[in-house]
Amino acid sequence: MTRPPLPPFTAETAAIKVRRAEDAWNGRDPAAVALAYTPDSRWRNRHSFLTGRAEIEAFLAAKWARELEYRLIKELWAFTDNRIAVRFVYEWHDAAGQWWRSHGNENWAFDADGLMAERHASINDVAIAAADRLFHWDRAGVRPADHPGLSDLGL
Repeated sequence: MTRPPLPPFTAETAAIKVRRAEDAWNGRDPAAVALAYTPDSRWRNRHSFLTGRAEIEAFLAAKWARELEYRLIKELWAFTDNRIAVRFVYEWHDAAGQWWRSHGNENWAFDADGLMAERHASINDVAIAAADRLFHWDRAGVRPADHPGLSDLGL
């Protein structure tokens, strides 16, 4: 199975890869998202260390059960032949109704088929008021093309 665009990345293909990842995560389907990773993909997400699609899928299911009305924007930071660095921000609320804005950076390494073999994520959460939310689109899924990105929002 291949997952285009494939390495080596250009500025254009790296940006496409980032946007496709954003779209997939905004869809909040753990099984579908897990298919973008190698069967033995290794993750560090905050303090969690995961290996393989089954662990990734379980992690994402628990994440999206806890992080309600999740909305994510990713932005390309840098790239090389088979690596991409992104910065991201997502907004969500917990079961008590407290809104959060989570800021982070990810480093990705891809295999020749375009599947992510490694993902290293550092993330910080900041409590926000509902009135301070910046990510507004109607449903889970793709951020509309006319919705501002991170740089446009000053994040």
